[in-house]
Amino acid sequence: MMTQVDSSSRSLATLKSTNLNSSVSPWVSSLAYPIGRYIILPIYFGQISITGRENIPKEGPVIFAPTHRSRWDPFTLGYAAGRDITGRDLHFMVSANEMLGIQGWFIRCMGGFPVDTDHPGISSIRHGIELLQNQQVLVMFPEGNIFRENYIQPLKPGFARIALQAEASQCNLGIRVVPIAIKYSQEVPHRGCNVTINIGSPLKVADYRGNSVKHSAQRLTEDLQTSLKRLYECPLNQSLS
Repeated sequence: MMTQVDSSSRSLATLKSTNLNSSVSPWVSSLAYPIGRYIILPIYFGQISITGRENIPKEGPVIFAPTHRSRWDPFTLGYAAGRDITGRDLHFMVSANEMLGIQGWFIRCMGGFPVDTDHPGISSIRHGIELLQNQQVLVMFPEGNIFRENYIQPLKPGFARIALQAEASQCNLGIRVVPIAIKYSQEVPHRGCNVTINIGSPLKVADYRGNSVKHSAQRLTEDLQTSLKRLYECPLNQSLS
């Protein structure tokens, strides 16, 4: 008899080997956004404060680069910059082990697709590039995994490589990377804790193109880390937005 571990491992292997696609289910998203915005998040959290919405590009290819402290992050990000706010669907690059079962079904319906955060596969990278080529909004958590520490972790280089490869694939593509700091008033968010979401000025990927892809990716990664650190260290905003 196949064990639960064997079944889970096989499911993960299938996710990693499948040709990737991501799409947003209109009926699921049309229910999820209002339920999350007006029922789930207001009931669970205390104050939800948002600054910097004016920094979100209204068109063109965009990478949202948020901090990652909780599994609530995609929901709070959607609250701050989801389709009902910006008019644009979000496509999430999600750790493969979170794409199983009912949770995985919901993530896929909301535009998510799997990636091995330790060893990103070609299909994940290719799909991320395709989304940017098609003028979409791609969400990548550049720290890689969830971290409880109250500071910015060293960023994974994958996001910069995807951004630079996509920018180089088309003339004047114009990708912008938007740093977003999501901060909770508790290390592990519990009911009643406050949330602050600070959205920073976009970084233009074209400004980082150079002869050395490695050096360009390093500069982009360092500048994003600096931006996230500055945003994350802002004091908790106590006014609702």
